[in-house]
Amino acid sequence: MKFATMRLFYRLLAMAGMLLAISPAYASGGPAEAAIPVTMTVTATVADGKRMPEIDRDDVVVKRGKERLRVINWVPAQGNRAGLDLFILIDDASDARLGSQLSDLRQFINRQPSTTAVGIGYIRNGGVQMVQPFTTDHAQAAGAVRMPLGNAGAYNSPYLSVIDLMNRWPATQNRREVVMITDGVDRAHRHTYPRRGLSTNPDADAASAVAQRTGTIIHTIYTPGVGRWHRNYWRATNGQLDMVRLSGKTGGESYYLGLQMPVSFAPYLDSLQRVLNSQYLLSFNTTPGKKPGLQPVTLSTEVAGVRLATYDAVWVPGQAASE
Repeated sequence: MKFATMRLFYRLLAMAGMLLAISPAYASGGPAEAAIPVTMTVTATVADGKRMPEIDRDDVVVKRGKERLRVINWVPAQGNRAGLDLFILIDDASDARLGSQLSDLRQFINRQPSTTAVGIGYIRNGGVQMVQPFTTDHAQAAGAVRMPLGNAGAYNSPYLSVIDLMNRWPATQNRREVVMITDGVDRAHRHTYPRRGLSTNPDADAASAVAQRTGTIIHTIYTPGVGRWHRNYWRATNGQLDMVRLSGKTGGESYYLGLQMPVSFAPYLDSLQRVLNSQYLLSFNTTPGKKPGLQPVTLSTEVAGVRLATYDAVWVPGQAASE
């Protein structure tokens, strides 16, 4: 009996040693030699009037499904990491009343720090009419903002336009963010929609997939458009919901006041500035698949009162590309 007990003890001891040897390899989301680092831009927010607490790397939880991934870096987007490419994308099909908001928009652009490059363009015919490439001359960028044409165009889709923008984005190490000012209505007529009731635009989902692949955060501001589609309650509502969904999937904010033109964009832009000032660069280890693709991840923090927002999935190179 004594010898049997000793054999069982040594067997359990050996198994414990094997587990201790194996566990470090899987602590980073898979075998150590297979795990690769990926980076995301994350916004940390607290309730209005609350002070942002200190958030350390160990306070951030990243999960792929039920598996917790190893966080290897968590730094504020400040100092030498503050670089930001911020593109203002305005719908040329917007109602002329948008003109009353342009002063607030120009002030917002002029207030950007020197580490932010600003670009200006207009949603037009399923693409982007570029009026100002990225520049750190904020006065020049603000001066490029013009009144919308108030014309629906021959092939106007805010989602195809933002896809075109992201595909043409110059390669930098900066954060990538877009402010879309539109009613979200797809006037390109690429898809069939019911006359009444809620529906979703697949082009909005395609835009969110490109945004997640390229690491682009898309913020949206609702402004009424022109033409008969805006007068259709269901088309206007669905357009706004598509905008909200696009921002939600890409870690951005969506601003709107029902289907009306707000008195001022200033509160929206002040809120957006707080978002830009409260961002972090998060790096963690994950295991690539055989092919490159998006890996859904969820973020949370153990710091009370703090909410973390980022895109729903991160682009991970395939095994061949990571070797």
